[in-house]
Amino acid sequence: MTNRFINPKTMAKPPGYTYVVETTSPGRTVYIAGQLGLDLDNKLVGGPGDFRAQCAKAFENLGFALAGIGATFDDVVKINSYFVDMAHIGIFREVRDTFLNTKAPPASTAVAISALARPGALFEIEAVAVLPPKATAKPAAARGRPKRKAKVKARRRKRR
Repeated sequence: MTNRFINPKTMAKPPGYTYVVETTSPGRTVYIAGQLGLDLDNKLVGGPGDFRAQCAKAFENLGFALAGIGATFDDVVKINSYFVDMAHIGIFREVRDTFLNTKAPPASTAVAISALARPGALFEIEAVAVLPPKATAKPAAARGRPKRKAKVKARRRKRR
């Protein structure tokens, strides 16, 4: 599996993201739903208007979602970020760079919107990750366990 992070020389250098990410593999593509800055009690973190706290928690939650499938931020090839106020993009970039690989950052889109689905939410992030294929389980006999039929036959012989 390979991921190539490409910024064509015919385009201006992007600030902290990659224009093109090419994945070549028999790998798994995973889509992660938008993450907000919510704690385990489903409450927004920080005080009202605390963009930095919400942004950091949204990235942390994205990390938890990635870990749930055995992935890390290094497996992320694309992020989409949604802002209620684009004036926060500088803070977003500071937070983002503490989570993502700044040497090979994912492709990225940032959009300003009038509101998010959760009242008071200031930021949401979603991601696409590409991982190696899952290892396939070996048949029972290959793992050194007798097949079910063999177990049943052995029990029948004992009863006789």
